[in-house]
Parts: sequence; structure tokens; C-alpha cells
Amino acid sequence: MAEHFAVNGGARLVGAVDVVGAKNSVLKLMAAALLAEGTTTITNCPEILDVPLMADVLRSLGCTVEVEHGTVTIDVPAHPGAQADYASVSRLRASVCVLGPLVARCRRAVVPLPGGDAIGSRPLDMHQAGLRKLGATTEIEHGRVVAHAEELRGAQIWLDFPSVGATENILMAAVLADGTTVIDNAAREPEIVDLCTMLQQMGAKIDGVGSSTLTVHGVTQLQPTRHRVIGDRIVGATWAFAAAMTLGEVTVRGVDPHHIDLVLDKLRSAGAETEIGIQEFTVRMERRPRAVDFVTLPYPGFATDLQPMAIALSAVSDGTSMITENVFEARFRFVDEMVRLGADARTDGHHAVVRGVERLSSAPVWASDIRAGAGLVLAGLCADGVTEVWDVEHIDRGYPRFVENLSALGADVARVRSEPQR
Repeated sequence: MAEHFAVNGGARLVGAVDVVGAKNSVLKLMAAALLAEGTTTITNCPEILDVPLMADVLRSLGCTVEVEHGTVTIDVPAHPGAQADYASVSRLRASVCVLGPLVARCRRAVVPLPGGDAIGSRPLDMHQAGLRKLGATTEIEHGRVVAHAEELRGAQIWLDFPSVGATENILMAAVLADGTTVIDNAAREPEIVDLCTMLQQMGAKIDGVGSSTLTVHGVTQLQPTRHRVIGDRIVGATWAFAAAMTLGEVTVRGVDPHHIDLVLDKLRSAGAETEIGIQEFTVRMERRPRAVDFVTLPYPGFATDLQPMAIALSAVSDGTSMITENVFEARFRFVDEMVRLGADARTDGHHAVVRGVERLSSAPVWASDIRAGAGLVLAGLCADGVTEVWDVEHIDRGYPRFVENLSALGADVARVRSEPQR
């Protein structure tokens, strides 16, 4: 038996939805707890599958981890293990973020090459290059990243691309390095700022937070802390797209609207009205969206995680949209599933051209990753009949209480257990 979402299209989403902590932040914050002996508490955590998976990774390193009601408590021993468990790491891409903390704390790390979403190549070259600049030796052995360091020394590090993962790993290693490290062309995502904030609470000295140049003055020891995760801007933006696509009116609470300024601007260009508050915003759409173009770029550009939602919106808009993907080459796998739903879409390399139709048609479709799954559900809301979205475990990894929240907004959607259709 397998689970799928049965989405009966035609409903207009109306109401308010609360968004909790960011998936792309909480997993890295959990890894950062390794940097200090003692008990670190992280609150406002999303109840998604990835959190207990990350807890398993930390337990394999000797930590005691409790996950309960949106709070994760991590007790880190004086001498954590340096070798992460293969079974846990292989299910979770973000688990590679234990590499930097382990090198900093243990001067040794053995981390299996991680699994995760099928959205394209995400090599660890920049992670390893940055650690080598700090004085570590790294290599790939038997499907594992193996790193050693007699000592870590501050260094000048330039990233060829503002990789979020590389920035995080290098940053977490640098906070306990001897001397000053400068990371140029660092990622600027709000989740990086959230990680810096927690590290500063632990005693790290970091300048330039929120900019493309991070200056880290190494310290000898950090202390455990208590930290609240920032709201999930990707989930918040997903609800914004859902409101626009269904000609609805949705208030999203728990997200800093300035973290999705570009998203809201695009939706206004498509014809939506928006209201901005403190940690909340409202999106209202009264007529069929106008076609707009999207280009994915590192923050503060349009997030690649929202590319499926952009394609779903374009599929029901009036006119033709061009979507350009500059981050993950395999993200357009999602388009094939949209075509099943009647979307008029074509891809060519890094570009997708989508000619909007007034209404999509229901069909069984399969999620290849977290965001593709959410995009297919949104498309199903705009289709005639019942759309079955399969492989929903992907969606569960990024969207807590997705079906319940959709239902509360007026959608006709249910989680169904049945025989797989493939």
C-alpha cells in the first residue's frame, strides 16, 4: 500500500495559514549544535520527516536527541563521534552539513555521500576546497567524505558560486579555527543569517551577516544555546502562489514578507493584490493571472525551490511565460508531470516556455522532489476532476500538515492509502 493525495480541483482558497520554522534552516541549526558540549534547544521546528532523520544522524554521532511538539533538544557529549551513520545520511541531503562541525570539533569527519531530492547534481567540491583552505585534508573514499585536520587556521576563501551548503560547512568549521577567516561570494539566504544568529548566540564572532562577505574571528570554545527557527519563506511563498492560482485570498502568518519580496512583486505583476504586515502577508487574486517570466538565482533572486510553483502558475495564466533555471539542471523533470495535467509547456536546456490554459485536466502524477510535489498539488487545485499526486513522502519532507492546511483553506483534498498506480 502507498499513499497519495487526491485533489479535487475548483476550490477557491480563502483564510489564514500559520507557517512554522524553515526546513532549510532547522537541519543546519541541528548540525551546528555539535559545535558545543551540552544541551542546545531549537524551537519553532517544523513537524516534517527530515527533522527525525537529522536526529538519527546526530544520534549516530553520540548525541541524545528528543523531538517533541516543535522543539528539538540535543545533548552533545564532550567527545562526539566523528563517523556518521550511512543509513541515516543516505536519506537526507542536508546531513552533509555535519561535515564542518565535526572537522571543527573532532578534527576528523567521515560522512557518507548524502541522498535527498532528485533535482540535479550538487557536488561537494566547494565544501572540500573550503575545508582544505582552513587546513584540513579531504578525499572521497568508498562513497564517504573523509576529512582530517591537525589544526584549523583562518583563511581567505572565495566561492565560485554562492553555494548555501558550502557556505554553511565552511562557516561552521571557521568559527573554531585559529585566526580570521573571510568567506567571499558567500550565500546570503535568510537561512544563512539564521545560522549566523545562532552561532553568535553560542559565542561565535561573525561580521558581515547578511552580506556576500562573511568575516569569522575564530574562538576556542562555544556554548550551547536556545534558538527559535525563522519562518519558512518557501512554504510561505507556496501559499502565496496557491492563493493567486485559485483566485483566492490567503493570509500567511509566521514568515517575514521581506524574505520573499521578489515573489510578491512577481505575483503583483501577475495581477494579485498584496498586503504586508509584521511576520505576515496577504495575497488576493480576483481574476485570471497574467503571464510573467521567472529566472531562478541565488538569494535575493527568485528561489529555485519555487520554480515548480512558478511553472504551475504560468500553466493557468493568460499568455506565455518563460522560466529560466540557473541553479539545478534536473528541476525541469517536473514539467513532464505538468504536461500530464494538460499544461502547454516545453523545455529547452535551462528554459521552459509555458503557454497558459484556462483550466488543467486531472490525471495521476508523481512527485520527484519536495517542491515538485507541492507544485503538482497546486496544479491539481486548478484542474477539473480529481488529480492523484503520488510519492507524497517527498511533500511530507517539506510541508507540515499540508493536507490539513489546504482543507482549512477550503480545498477538497485528502490523503489516501491504496495500491500504487505505477
